[in-house]
Amino acid sequence: HTVNKAGKNGVGPNLWNVVGKAKASGDSYTYSGALLGLKGDWSYQDLDAFLISPKSYAKGTKMSFAGLKKAGDRAAVIAYLRSLSDSPKPLP
Repeated sequence: HTVNKAGKNGVGPNLWNVVGKAKASGDSYTYSGALLGLKGDWSYQDLDAFLISPKSYAKGTKMSFAGLKKAGDRAAVIAYLRSLSDSPKPLP
């Protein structure tokens, strides 16, 4: 992943402005069928569930990341992802 505004995709899609963004909607990135089949936007709740276990959240995902079991670790990652925006989404 990359995290810069208008950054290029890496092995994973660019994560700039991902909070509140439609799932599997990054420009010029080839998402797995598992992620393409997900509906809606990346809410705080969805990001939390995905970060617990990407393979459980999106069965068949190509992402090899095992997940974060500690709630505090997930909260820190989500807070960081929220900061990657010109207009961060309001906190729940």
